[in-house]
Amino acid sequence: MNATTSSDKLINIDNGGTLTDICVIDGAQVYRTKTITTPHDLSKCLFDGLRKVSRLIYGDEDLTKLLRTTRYIRYSTTQGTNALVERKGPRLGLIYAGDACDPQALQVDENARGLFSALVGTRSQKLSLDGPREELTQAAVRAVNVLASQGANRIVVAFAVPAREAREIELKRALLRAFPPHLLGALPMLYSHELCDDPNDARRTWTCLFNAFLHPSMERFLYTTEHKLRASKARNPLLIFRNDGYSARVAKTVAIKTYSSGPRGGMEGAKALAAQYAFKHLLTMDIGGTTTDIGMVENLDVSELRYGMVEGIATSFPLCNVVSAGVGGSSIIRVKDGRIVVGPDSVGSAPGPACFGLGGRQATMTDAFLLQRLLDPKSYFGGDMNIDTERACAVIHEQVATPLGLSDLDAADAMEKAWVDTVAEGLKRHASIRPDTTLAAFGGAGPFVVCKIAEAAGINQVIIPGLAAVFSAFGIGFSDIGHEFTMRLESAEPPVLQSARDSLRDRAERAMVAEGADMDECRVEEVLNVEANGEIRLIPLNGKEPSNAVPAGARLSLAFKAVRPLQHATLNGKFGGAGHAAQSSGTRSLRMAGRDVDAPLYQAEKQSAGASAAGPAVLEEAFFTCRVEAGWEFEINGAGDIRLQRQASRRA
Repeated sequence: MNATTSSDKLINIDNGGTLTDICVIDGAQVYRTKTITTPHDLSKCLFDGLRKVSRLIYGDEDLTKLLRTTRYIRYSTTQGTNALVERKGPRLGLIYAGDACDPQALQVDENARGLFSALVGTRSQKLSLDGPREELTQAAVRAVNVLASQGANRIVVAFAVPAREAREIELKRALLRAFPPHLLGALPMLYSHELCDDPNDARRTWTCLFNAFLHPSMERFLYTTEHKLRASKARNPLLIFRNDGYSARVAKTVAIKTYSSGPRGGMEGAKALAAQYAFKHLLTMDIGGTTTDIGMVENLDVSELRYGMVEGIATSFPLCNVVSAGVGGSSIIRVKDGRIVVGPDSVGSAPGPACFGLGGRQATMTDAFLLQRLLDPKSYFGGDMNIDTERACAVIHEQVATPLGLSDLDAADAMEKAWVDTVAEGLKRHASIRPDTTLAAFGGAGPFVVCKIAEAAGINQVIIPGLAAVFSAFGIGFSDIGHEFTMRLESAEPPVLQSARDSLRDRAERAMVAEGADMDECRVEEVLNVEANGEIRLIPLNGKEPSNAVPAGARLSLAFKAVRPLQHATLNGKFGGAGHAAQSSGTRSLRMAGRDVDAPLYQAEKQSAGASAAGPAVLEEAFFTCRVEAGWEFEINGAGDIRLQRQASRRA
């Protein structure tokens, strides 16, 4: 079916701190574009991107036609990740009972102390549950008032006591009478039992704190966007791509499951890459404007943690094992105590790097790449953005070169080294580098100096996907609509299991009906989680009983997942066929290794399958640029994927 008339398009959107990526999958045809993120109103950049991609598809802007011929819009965001990295969000208050939820118990190390200080600080109140109900209510009202006077604008209630769920429900009823939610200024309150039933009190409390921190901005934006999409004739509700690899409606998604959802999209794409090219050990590096997200695909499995980590702290939900480091193309680079410091704060898209000309006055790596002439002002961002070399030079001169006593170009070189070392150290901390490790570089800033990063990390082979600049958005195209529910079990006896199955299936059926799907259309998975002796075993059941005995005293829970399959994106590239010399489009005079080099310039989109060349060189397409270092060679296949190899290791 012709791409302009298909009524089954799938739109994937990945919202980052600096840029927002849009990828439209229409059968075998893929359209992609980027737009600058508008943090004051995230719906604006979303609609800007949709209008922009409609021009690519139809020749003229036609948002209504695009939405009417789209089956689903799936959306992911790094806003939650970026908010936590930069510590920008609401001021939380904590009301607790029981030693396990005490702030001292939550702050088990320096990292936890720093995070608790940023999210909660001194805004915590302890309740005693021993007295009469009336005294408890009065104490709780006083606690809310104290936290409000201290500036808390959201409150988490977490109890670590026997019958904690019942006690939290009792308090909730009392506080609803004292502070009716329909009144202006009522403080939103999250009770820990409402989010999860994790028996680990500290982990459950942290999970609720994270969720409360992420919730306000996500809720405002997502519901506003969904309303605007409906007004623009979208056929189906907006779907949120979650960090468990599935998508669901806004009303069926909790805020913490948006954390690292953008990076999870990249991991789904990386898993497909690993399968396509038989990579056994694929380390991923997704560099955006604010963060570098690092993950691993090993033996075709995405690395996932049963109790996922957020900022180094375990949570109650499974999460993809992606580490977000505060270093990206828009990270602020400054001199402190005579040395260069990279991030973790970022200029984002507003005002953006100084070279964007939007008021930015902080030095970033993007400014340095422009000064090194790796970036061409005429072709950057597909030629849609005029970037200013003089502004980049001015901020680097003032904030890096002068404090260090260097020339502007030497300062840019020093910035690059610090930036490369920061990313490479993140890679080495996250994964054991092996001889068969391949580094996948994507995101708008991932390919820039990937050869240097690989060298610093001890990696000899790199792959840059043809859709690298929007790869996380493309990776969402491998997701389905799914919901998972869990229930704790007292035992694994057949009657107990069957009762849990019936209850969880009923909840899943209601959730899928809300998604417009019948259970007959869904794939169902059942997994028994067994925790014993500090280890976790996942036993697939799928309607059966456990084949092996369950250890006495083990903590048990049953997970029930319902998945409605959607059409998936496809990969079809191959490497190693008949090769030929890549066709150069000229040369680019740039700064490499402290000297000026006239390097051949290769336009990636203009190369045919099997094109290859050795560095030094510049590879460029509409939304990414890659500097190929001396000693490296690239090959481009028919799918547009690029393999980079160190020549010495290739000969070996």
